[in-house]
Amino acid sequence: MEFILLLLLSFFIEAIIIWQYTANLFIPKRSVSSNLLCLSTIYFALFLFALFRQTWLNAALFWGANFLFIFIQFKVRIPAIFFHTSLLTAIMGISEMATMGIVSKFFPHFLSLKGISLIFYTLFSKSLFFTVAYLLSHFLKQKKEGLEVYDRSELFLIPIPVASTFVMLTFFHIGETISVKPPINILLTISAVFLLFINFLVFGIHQYNQKKSLEFTEMQLLLQKESDSVEYYEMLLAQSENQSILIHDIKKHLHSIQLLNEKGEKEKIDAYIHQLLDGSDLKESAKICDNNILNAILNRYQRQCIEKHITLHVDIRRNSLPRLCPNDLTSLFCNLLDNAVEAAENIPDSFIELTVQKKENSPFVVIVLVNSCRNSPRHMEEGLLISHKANKKRHGFGIKSIKKVVNQYQGNLQMYYEPGTATFHTIITLKQIE
Repeated sequence: MEFILLLLLSFFIEAIIIWQYTANLFIPKRSVSSNLLCLSTIYFALFLFALFRQTWLNAALFWGANFLFIFIQFKVRIPAIFFHTSLLTAIMGISEMATMGIVSKFFPHFLSLKGISLIFYTLFSKSLFFTVAYLLSHFLKQKKEGLEVYDRSELFLIPIPVASTFVMLTFFHIGETISVKPPINILLTISAVFLLFINFLVFGIHQYNQKKSLEFTEMQLLLQKESDSVEYYEMLLAQSENQSILIHDIKKHLHSIQLLNEKGEKEKIDAYIHQLLDGSDLKESAKICDNNILNAILNRYQRQCIEKHITLHVDIRRNSLPRLCPNDLTSLFCNLLDNAVEAAENIPDSFIELTVQKKENSPFVVIVLVNSCRNSPRHMEEGLLISHKANKKRHGFGIKSIKKVVNQYQGNLQMYYEPGTATFHTIITLKQIE
């Protein structure tokens, strides 16, 4: 029974180390829960085979299990999987052999205390395995393409496993030189277990904080982008107002041209006319809806669709979006249309249909966006789309921004793919805040 519990502890610690190593280096194919289920299943199978006590078989299965886990759950090429699984197997074997050599050399009598010595041997070897694996993942991380910028703050964490290893050696020395009674043995063992898991906890919290910090930075950049977009569309509105003023003053311009014509100054007339025609105030801006900001946004995407040969149909009912502030309006529709244009691009006879209408006798507004889409996008657990861009950690914030606006207006977001028509549907319900 003692051997089985020790074996369970050993494989549990190894699974945590593999989880940390792969999360540091590789881009996952699936969700976190899928990774956890796959890793748990594989390492439980390893535990069952380890009960036969066949060393070489266990080593081969350890290599194969890690190969299978990385192959199924991460986006890694086959040669790279061979390299990393072989490296992890070698580190695991060397850490056990090094631990055995150190204990046999400096604490030969400690191994005679079978129960506690095996526990300390396991904890010390896994601490060494974790330290080396973390250091390797830390330096190999710099070679990853398209991931976060290398963070030197991780260097300050390296003394933690080194100090833990020193404490483990101190425990070995205590067991070697002092006759320890059973209650103290138990306390030392529990302390060693806690020490190892404190290492895991510290590194886990550090990675979590790094992820949240990156997400916060990206969200701040997104908010800044949205703020800049609002200013851009307000500038377009000002341009539209200047256009109206110009049209209002056209009689005065014609009168000036008439005076120049009476004096026979053809060159000045020609320059005057070209100045008016080339001015930004005379550029056409279609009236798509009654909301000025949204009208400017739709005009911009209409020009994009014309350039990309995408048919854009828009039906915005009158007074359907009076309560959305400019920032939220820009964030919502720009991100929706960015995704739609990207999905419909390079598809023959592609189209985008946008409908916005207010439900009668209710405070709810319904936004329906249908666009051509070649393939069905995958979804994460939260119902959000997974970005198809190469760098997943620096993309996907558009969907999060849409969801943020939807939640702010007590709404609902639904997304689904229709394979029969090869179209992607987005349905948003917003409650207009009084």
